Amino acid sequence: MLEIVRIPVLSDNYVWLVHEPQSKATMVVDPAVADPVLEAAAARGWTITDIWNTHWHPDHTGGNAAIKDATGCTITGPAAEFARIPTLDVQVTGGDTVKLGDVVADVWDVPAHTAGHIAYHFADDAAIFVGDTMFAMGCGRLFEGTAEQMFANMQQLATLDDATRVYCAHEYTLSNARFAVTVEPENDALAARLAAVESARAAGEATVPTTIGAERATNPFLRAPHAAELGRIRALKDAA
Repeated sequence: MLEIVRIPVLSDNYVWLVHEPQSKATMVVDPAVADPVLEAAAARGWTITDIWNTHWHPDHTGGNAAIKDATGCTITGPAAEFARIPTLDVQVTGGDTVKLGDVVADVWDVPAHTAGHIAYHFADDAAIFVGDTMFAMGCGRLFEGTAEQMFANMQQLATLDDATRVYCAHEYTLSNARFAVTVEPENDALAARLAAVESARAAGEATVPTTIGAERATNPFLRAPHAAELGRIRALKDAA
C-alpha cells in the first residue's frame, strides 16, 4: 500500500507526499512550495523521485523547480498545459498511465477548472488525486471550462467505489459545507457532516481526504442531476 502524507502549506493548500515502500519511490502531488515538502520527506528518510502536477496554477507548481534542483526528480504533468508549466519533463493526457515504482496510476482528463486539468487514479489503492476538480462538498471554479465539462467530471468520479479516497488540494470543507446546506436544506447526512466538520476545524483538524461515498451523500455538485443545475449552484457559490 502507498504511504500518503498530507503537508499543509500557504493558507489552505495541501501538498501530498506519496511513498511506494517496495521501490522506495516518492512522489509529490502539486507542490505549491518546496521547503516544507523537502523537510517532510527528509524527516521520513524518503528521497523524492517524482512530482506529479494536476494543473498549471502557481499554488500547485510553485515548488517544482526548487524540489527538482534539490533532488533531480522527474516532473510529470498535463500535456495540454506544457506551455504554462516550464519545468515539465513528461507530458501526459487522459488514458495514459504513470508509475510510482511498480504501482500504476491512470491519468484522467478533468478539464473545467483549467483547460488541461488532469487527475491521477490509483485503482489498486482506491485513491485519486484530483487537484482542484473536486473538493469535500464542492468543486473547483470554472476558470477555463464549462459546467458541462465539470458535470462530466463529476459523473466520471461517481463511477468510483464509495471507499475510494479523494485527495484534493485545499481545506475548503467548512465553507463548502455551509454553502451546501443552503442548496440541500433537507439533507440530513449533509447537516450531520456540517456539524462534524465544524467540530473538526474548531479543533484544528484537517478534513481531507474525503471519500466518494461521503461526496455521493453530501456534495451538491456530484449530486447535481444535469449540467445546468451544476452551473446554477456553481454561480451561487461564486457569488456567496
